[in-house]
Amino acid sequence: MTSKEHNQPVLNGLVLAGGKSSRMGFDKGSIDWHGKPQRYYMADMLKPLCNEVFISCRPNQEETNEQYAILEDTFIGLGPYAAILSAFKEKPDCAWLVVACDLPLLDMNTLQYLVDNRNSSKLATAFGNGYKDLPEPLITIWEPKSYPKLLSFLEQGITCPRKVLINIDAHLLTAPDVNALTNVNTPDELEKVKAILNQTTI
Repeated sequence: MTSKEHNQPVLNGLVLAGGKSSRMGFDKGSIDWHGKPQRYYMADMLKPLCNEVFISCRPNQEETNEQYAILEDTFIGLGPYAAILSAFKEKPDCAWLVVACDLPLLDMNTLQYLVDNRNSSKLATAFGNGYKDLPEPLITIWEPKSYPKLLSFLEQGITCPRKVLINIDAHLLTAPDVNALTNVNTPDELEKVKAILNQTTI
């Protein structure tokens, strides 16, 4: 362990799987892109990079696989923001590598790049070339000192993680492969990414 790593807060992983998937019409976390439900695939990918890994879910959301730790939202009705705040409420001294479950092209190289280039002196480390070249908040390392800032934005009625990233002292990186940041929210997007994945496996 380098001195830099030693001085950094412990990094935990959080897979965002508590969304209602209303645009998709069924649970995005259950989609089998890589041989298992995506929520578990993402959790397994985070495990080598993190001290502990949790799957975020809504209260009373069905989740039965005992191999994976669950972290229920304690902030309600705020979407991904609720999950991030709930993680910090549970373990406020840890940093959180937060990853959405609807990123079927996200790979270990991209996650490793994010972790290797983490700047814990900033409030967060994220990819700056996400949707429309805006920061991608749902593949982000949020440092413990971002928690009070997130609560402050909540008090102002701001619950958009991307808006927070734009307005805080964040360390923004260029993703090695921008396609890895592709998220899938609709059946049309699902079919497009299926075609991409089929091409890569031929």
